[in-house]
Amino acid sequence: AMMKTMSGGNCNLNVPAKNSYRMVVLGASRVGKSSIVSRFLNGRFEDQYTPTIEDFHRKVYNIRGDMYQLDILDTSGNHPFPAMRRLSILTGDVFILVFSLDNRESFDEVKRLQKQILEVKSCLKNKTKESADLPMVICGNKNDHSEIFRKVRTDEGENLVSSDENCAYFEVSAKKNTNVDEMFYVLFSMAKLPHEMSPSLHRKISIQYGDTFQQRSFRMRRFKDMDAYGMISPFARRPSVNSDLKYIKSKVLREGQSREREKCTIQ
Repeated sequence: AMMKTMSGGNCNLNVPAKNSYRMVVLGASRVGKSSIVSRFLNGRFEDQYTPTIEDFHRKVYNIRGDMYQLDILDTSGNHPFPAMRRLSILTGDVFILVFSLDNRESFDEVKRLQKQILEVKSCLKNKTKESADLPMVICGNKNDHSEIFRKVRTDEGENLVSSDENCAYFEVSAKKNTNVDEMFYVLFSMAKLPHEMSPSLHRKISIQYGDTFQQRSFRMRRFKDMDAYGMISPFARRPSVNSDLKYIKSKVLREGQSREREKCTIQ
């Protein structure tokens, strides 16, 4: 999985590499990817649409004394740089593919993305000899709209995941916050991550508690009934393209692969 150390204010949170993950959110434009991420991070829905180039977020958890890190890559729906999208897929650990139930073209885009993810990850998997599963949720957003606007049937979405036990289908509403938490719960369960990482199953902690956050004995009197805490890093920055490329290269080479062996194409 990905990196490792989070700095914020006067705190320096060290997360074991084995507990660090990257979640990649993909889909066409205007389907609600950023709205779903916003629901996950802060429980809010933004009515105003702002096109995303690429947004990066980081959330750190203390779950029963163990530290976890989740990096979230909210990608552009326009895919202006195909090589960047491919690199995002290569470095991703869990995936959310979003389409709008009232937009047939966005559903077709999710089908293309699902195929691309499976192909790219299969290429990497063959080179690293990894046996890890590929947790993925296909998410039909805007189920709060009237059925007369629906362009994609429920059974069509379900058919995309029917042959893969590590892939699930949900129809959600980021606006009404319908099925969003359930979707994350299932995604984390498929990824064998603590279910407390779901939005409603941990206590939200401010960055001001960062200095004591990573201690195994971390408890606060007003949170004494909770064993799971989550904190958003306001200072997170996306790792550079060079860092991501080095990460992928190291994954391949540390498995004993020769430098001359065929590489997964980035473009």
